[in-house]
Amino acid sequence: MYGITGKTIRFVLMALLSFVLNGMGGQGLAMELAPREGPVDIEADSLSYDRDTDTYHAQGNVVIIYSGGRLTAQSVLLDHRTDTAHAEGNVRLTSGRDVLEGDRMTFHLTDKTGVVHAGKVFVAQNHFYLRGDKIAKTAEATYRVEGAEATTCDGPRPDWRLTSREINVTVDGYGTMKHGKLLIRNIPVLYAPYFIFPAKTTRQSGFLLPYLAHSDDHGWDAEVPFYWAISRSLDATFYSRYMDKRGFKEGTEFRYFAGERSSGVLYGDLLNDRKRVTETSGPVSRDWRSDRLRWSLFLNHETVFTEGFYLRADIARVSDAWYFKDFDDRNYYRDHRDRGGRERFEKVSFDGDASLRSLDSTVRLVKDWSRYNLTALARYTDDFTVPSNDVTLQRYPEIILNRATLPLFGQPVYYGLKATYDYLYRGEGQRGHLYDVAPVFTLPIKLGRYAQFTPEVGVRATLWDRDDDGVARGDRHGDREVFHAGFSLNTELSRVFDRPGKSLERLQHTIKPEIAYAYADATLERQVALPDYVARVNAQNLVSYGITNVLTAKVRGNDDQIAYRELLRLKLAQQFDIREARRDRDGPGDPGRRPFGVLALDLVMAPIPEISLVVRNLYDVHEHAWTRTNYDLNARVGRVNLGLGYHNTRDILEEINLAVKADLTRTIRLDYTLRNNLRDNVKVENYVQVTYHRQCWSIGLGYEKKEDDQRVTLLLSLYGLGQAGVH
Repeated sequence: MYGITGKTIRFVLMALLSFVLNGMGGQGLAMELAPREGPVDIEADSLSYDRDTDTYHAQGNVVIIYSGGRLTAQSVLLDHRTDTAHAEGNVRLTSGRDVLEGDRMTFHLTDKTGVVHAGKVFVAQNHFYLRGDKIAKTAEATYRVEGAEATTCDGPRPDWRLTSREINVTVDGYGTMKHGKLLIRNIPVLYAPYFIFPAKTTRQSGFLLPYLAHSDDHGWDAEVPFYWAISRSLDATFYSRYMDKRGFKEGTEFRYFAGERSSGVLYGDLLNDRKRVTETSGPVSRDWRSDRLRWSLFLNHETVFTEGFYLRADIARVSDAWYFKDFDDRNYYRDHRDRGGRERFEKVSFDGDASLRSLDSTVRLVKDWSRYNLTALARYTDDFTVPSNDVTLQRYPEIILNRATLPLFGQPVYYGLKATYDYLYRGEGQRGHLYDVAPVFTLPIKLGRYAQFTPEVGVRATLWDRDDDGVARGDRHGDREVFHAGFSLNTELSRVFDRPGKSLERLQHTIKPEIAYAYADATLERQVALPDYVARVNAQNLVSYGITNVLTAKVRGNDDQIAYRELLRLKLAQQFDIREARRDRDGPGDPGRRPFGVLALDLVMAPIPEISLVVRNLYDVHEHAWTRTNYDLNARVGRVNLGLGYHNTRDILEEINLAVKADLTRTIRLDYTLRNNLRDNVKVENYVQVTYHRQCWSIGLGYEKKEDDQRVTLLLSLYGLGQAGVH
């Protein structure tokens, strides 16, 4: 007998870790399992080596600790002749937060395969438990579990679990289950001869959770998505949706990486709509008395050639102006809206709901330099508010050159430039070429330490060339020059007040007055001959002035950390029109000169972190009336988050919005949303949902009422598997 070495036991431990956990916890865990140097602590009642059998043996209360994990067992035996290791007696292996337990393990070091008996695995990344009578690693990244049970619930009696005769799990994949059952406590509620479940967050082909609903518009509505992991750089999702009042709607999404610098997503759907509809919305109407082919197409692609040089395509097209109205409740575009996150393939830039009035498709090529930016752009617009899109102006191409406002030849004078070329096309109406060049010069001057004065002068030269039919030869070409000048003057005054409160260490009050002047010599008489695709430029002789007050607090928290919070920001701004002040009366019906513009009041208050108020109001000083009043209050009181808004634009809009999210108890949540159009006395949205959630599942009951429809929703979510709903 010879004493066993720490290096040998460490080799045994690394083999155990590789067998048990490599792949069960994801790529990050697999990386953690790479052998590393460092001390290994071994405790056992006895450590020995048998030369005759060439075996190492740690016996009795074995504890092996190293920098990446801990193994405990009653016995660990390594047979060098067969490269086989055995661990027996309450075997427990931990690596980070991942845990493997079993009665005994047998594994082969060469091919990294083996068996764990009466085993249980906990994968912290997904909070996933897997139990089995026998857990066998059959290949480098494949596991087979017999007498299996899987759940994301804690405790010896999970609220739900999947049981099966056999579960197969693949590294970076889903789990497949044969003759599987879903049990709520001990009651079986679902049986499937073959079932795929997302045991991991990585890619693997399989069916996704289905969708089931019922509504007056679609009737019974069911969708069964299938995900296909085609390769490391390409995958697809197929959406098969059946609506018994409309027919089958088939959709396909492809997501791809075309090299390290190029990626994108392509989606399209097709429906032979058999529903008969007759309705009118403004100038747009439809009278569909036969089947109609309907479709949508979306492409988002980006290729980065070098730093600051890229191509991006955002193409979105639909078959008709009614697409988003008919599929407002559920469509690909709402599900993949860009919410400002980092998800590469959720880049839909618009909200695909019934209020969408137009849809833009663009392809742009952008090149940045230190001083210049060049953009080549093609834009196509679908206008849903007109009977025919032939009257809608399209821009292809548009080329824009921008020069940043920087010093000119190292002098204090700053120079900037914007030059644009457009070809504006439409099937009906005026169209042609448009050239626009607008250089601008500024001279920032500091007036001591307290103010800055910046005069500005520039010119905007516009040329056009029409090529539509029916235009006289002399009207095909033309130009316009608009000279503009102005200045801005601003300063900043502040005062700091020390220790106004216990946690409030300092309070700074800042006042920022500003005044600006803008002059442009454009007149409408000189723009009569302009094509209608050239934007008119209004003459200007305006003085703008405003003042901003900011209150900033220096706060020391309970953890003794310093933070700065803006408690209040109040801005008042207005314009004075010198041209209007000098204007002659046009006649008896002329109300007279009104040189003062509306007074804009912007207020943001956050006296405490839990409450904020935003006010955006406009006041007409001539009519002594508010033309716009917008108030938005957000508050968090205990477990309740409240959002209340009132928006009123005179003669156009008046609405009140309410959003409540309240945790009534630790397990019950209330969500309520109200959007009420007070002008038309219509509840645009009125939705309430109560959700009961536990550690590993939740169930929600919701009710939504619209002007012409109502819907009841029952939503069940099993954490780790996803969610399914009945509407």
